[in-house]
Amino acid sequence: QVQLVESGGGLVQPGGSLRLSCAASGFTFSSYVMSWYRQAPGKERELVATVTSTGGGTNYADSVKGRFTISRDNAKNTVYLQMNSLKPEDTAVYSCNAARVYWASRYVYWGPGTQVTVSS
Repeated sequence: QVQLVESGGGLVQPGGSLRLSCAASGFTFSSYVMSWYRQAPGKERELVATVTSTGGGTNYADSVKGRFTISRDNAKNTVYLQMNSLKPEDTAVYSCNAARVYWASRYVYWGPGTQVTVSS
C-alpha cells in the first residue's frame, strides 16, 4: 500500500538547522511531484516547497526562500527538506505530499507529518 513516512523533526533553537526526510513506498515515486506542507496551530496549511518529478525544478514559499532547500533522490524514493536559519514562526507540523495527474485523474498522497518546534 501507499506510504509516506516523514522523519527528522524535533526541537531546535532559533538560527538552527534541521533536515526532514520523507520515505515513499507503494507507488512510482519518480513520476510524482513532491511537496512539503506545514500547518501551525490555528493556521491554515501552507505549501512550503515543491520539487518536480525529475528534481530539475523547485519552488518555494516566500517565507522560506533562501533558508530552505527541497531535494529528492529517486533511487531511494525519498524527498528531503533542509531547513536552515530556523525561526520560531517555522514551528509547525510538516507533511510531505505526492501528486500526479494521469489520464485526467489526480492522484494525491499524504504523510502523517512530523513536528518541528523552533524555540529557545
